[in-house]
Amino acid sequence: MGHSRPELSRSRHQFQNAFRLAMDSIRAHKLRSFLTLLGVIIGVASVIMVGAAIEGLGVYAQQSTAKAFGSESFLVAQIAATGRLSRRELFDKLKRNKPIRTADARFVEAAEGERVLYSPYRNHLSDVKRENLICEDTSIIGVAADMADIRDIGVVEGRFFTQQEDHSRAYVAVIGDTLKSTLFPGDASPLNRIVRIDGVEFTVIGVQERLGSAFGRDQDKSAYIPVTAFDRLYGSGNGFALFGRPKPGSGLTLQDALDLTRVTLRNRFHARPGQPDNFDTLTPDAIRGFIDQLLAMVAAVVVPVTCISLVVGGIVIMNIMLVSVTERTREIGIRKAVGARVDDVMLQILIEAVVQAGMGGALGVALGALVTMLLGRIFDLSLHITAGYVVLALAVSGIVGVVSGWYPARRAARMDPVVALRAE
Repeated sequence: MGHSRPELSRSRHQFQNAFRLAMDSIRAHKLRSFLTLLGVIIGVASVIMVGAAIEGLGVYAQQSTAKAFGSESFLVAQIAATGRLSRRELFDKLKRNKPIRTADARFVEAAEGERVLYSPYRNHLSDVKRENLICEDTSIIGVAADMADIRDIGVVEGRFFTQQEDHSRAYVAVIGDTLKSTLFPGDASPLNRIVRIDGVEFTVIGVQERLGSAFGRDQDKSAYIPVTAFDRLYGSGNGFALFGRPKPGSGLTLQDALDLTRVTLRNRFHARPGQPDNFDTLTPDAIRGFIDQLLAMVAAVVVPVTCISLVVGGIVIMNIMLVSVTERTREIGIRKAVGARVDDVMLQILIEAVVQAGMGGALGVALGALVTMLLGRIFDLSLHITAGYVVLALAVSGIVGVVSGWYPARRAARMDPVVALRAE
């Protein structure tokens, strides 16, 4: 115990002395030190910005999914896969799964409609016109009146259509923001105005809240119409998606409502016990899981590539440290001649490299955070800096400092003092 305290005190003094000498060397060569740090600063800032972009994309995708899909809704369809299906998988599903038709939707609603809200969902691309104005390739979406509650569809002007209008096959429409701005430029209200969908006149009764774009698709270029009116326009088709959601006050969770629907449809489609469902289901969790998996794959590729710039910064530090060691050959020889140990010399050079990498890491985090904040404000982007990427960037820069300083420090520590003193 008595020997450990002097040894600890000596180690502390040794570290403080090495740190002071390293800082003196950095201050003596400010420009060289800054240029040495630049590679690390840019590398760390890049990691921070890429991480913020990936996290921001994840948050944006989750918000877009919640707006477009609904937070507590599920979907049943012949095919409802989140990933890209192979040709064989698609063929197998088409062969095994049954399409959902109007009679099937009514059967499910008759069985579980007291506790679960249901709505068909049909989609068709068509041009929408008003006088001499046209909005091309608009999503015409046929749904039941309950879809407004199932998918949390917000209406900022007017209202959504009623069950009575759905049953009477009324030609009414709730239009998206892009459709409104295209067909009704200026501040004119579109309510109770006429638009033409495939030559048929529809009365605008509501305007949906702005959703923005999701994965390159304009979600506001749409018009909701009663599914009965949709069938009058385009025929009954070969099946559709069926959305569902637990009724408020039913006490059911999303999974409960989905399980009830699955049991009813399995009975309807005569699926045998032990066999898989002969239809597809999709929930917000499945979509979020797919998005997280996709972003993880992006991060696994992009982040290591970005970290390469930190490795380049480490090579720069190593080169500069080797030059520094060569410049201080005589100084190192004098220190060793007057009693400096191998550890003393090695620690000084190593700390100098680590301090430079650490300073570069700190400045890189600050620069990355500043640029991320500015880009977010200027371009209205959803960018989120997370502690994980900050820790990753600082950890990599610290490792780079140790690795890049190790060889120059080892070379300096192994110098023969006699040879070093002869150096000019």
